[in-house]
Amino acid sequence: MATKVYMEALSPTMEEGHLVTWLKKEGDEIAEGDVLAEVETDKATMELVARGSGILRKTFLAEGGTADVGVVIGVIAAPDEDISAIEAEAGAAGAGAATAEPEGVEAVEKGHAATQETPAAEGTGAPATAPAPAGVAAAGAPADGRIKASPLARRLAEESGLDLTEVAGSGPGGRIVKRDIEAALEGAPAAADEAPAAAAPAPTADAAFTDVPLSQMRKTIARRLSQSIGPIPHFFLTVDIDMTEAMSLRKKINERFADEGIRVSPNDLVIKATAMALLRHPWVNAAWTGEAIRQYHDVHIGVAVAVDEGLITPVIRNAHRKGVTEISTEVKELAGRAREKKLMPEEYTGGTFSISNLGMFGIEEFTAVINPPEAAILAVGAAQDRVVVENGEMVVRSRMRVTLSCDHRIIDGATGAQFLQTLKRNLEDPMMMIV
Repeated sequence: MATKVYMEALSPTMEEGHLVTWLKKEGDEIAEGDVLAEVETDKATMELVARGSGILRKTFLAEGGTADVGVVIGVIAAPDEDISAIEAEAGAAGAGAATAEPEGVEAVEKGHAATQETPAAEGTGAPATAPAPAGVAAAGAPADGRIKASPLARRLAEESGLDLTEVAGSGPGGRIVKRDIEAALEGAPAAADEAPAAAAPAPTADAAFTDVPLSQMRKTIARRLSQSIGPIPHFFLTVDIDMTEAMSLRKKINERFADEGIRVSPNDLVIKATAMALLRHPWVNAAWTGEAIRQYHDVHIGVAVAVDEGLITPVIRNAHRKGVTEISTEVKELAGRAREKKLMPEEYTGGTFSISNLGMFGIEEFTAVINPPEAAILAVGAAQDRVVVENGEMVVRSRMRVTLSCDHRIIDGATGAQFLQTLKRNLEDPMMMIV
């Protein structure tokens, strides 16, 4: 029996995937579990594995193409098996493969696989939904009151304020897909059989600008931030911390573990101090669910890492239970794989609090945008030697400013201030982190 190859949800927040390369070619013999292709998700480059055995008879998405989750992008079958129906479903040998979607796919929550035969995202446990029965009314004029539209199309319509009842669907069975939303916004009908848009031409010598196509990561960053800074009522608290004792401790640790190649950074100390402070302030180690405020019992800290295409936050799990050297080693290992786009979904999801540090760039103070549904994020500036007054005399001390961005639905001003007092105490007197 033929096995359809779907664009799977390879990360919990993935809505579409960019096919980087086919590792198997048409005509290759395939065993279940073989890696078929590499797919760029919103966070990393992941492997798409075969869900059946046979011959890779046809691929419907070219390398460099993009497809929504749930789209048929290939078929595995016996050498003499009839796959004409699957070819027709996929858009007649790939026409419109970058946007077409399989008939009967129901609108499901983002990140979940989309049909009965589509596997759930690996590691997420997301269930697949059964295909729609034949004869479902077309989108735009549903007989049962439900509009047939892909999850991506629904999100684009919501963001643009577009009424889906006024959009004609060009997908199978009249389903509204991404190209229909784009066409409606441009005021032109979408052709169901139109080919994917050609790549933007290279700029000429006298061009006034260059359009850089959005990567999956940059699209996700844009969507996530629009979900944060607008809907979430932010407020900001800044405190100045004396880092002299912490920097002295860092020097001693690095000297002690030099033979083992361990080198602790100021940020590693901040992570540990933050984790211990969060244990004492559960309202900050929390999340907004819409129905409740969820206070976490463990501390999982997301550490913002800059990559070529944007930002990703690998998570240090149970940071409150780890020593500074263990945190340092883990941060370096995760950051390295983040830059190579090799992180697994479980390594960048599930954080309870985030830290963004721009001190290494000489930034003294800044504010960061909360990563929903978390309650707060800590923006860390540079630790610098400054002249301060101490006991009536001017002395040179290492000082650092940190700013806490708070979700006011969860954290009140006094709550955030008390958390920062604990963090300040932990860093100014590191012994407090172990008592």
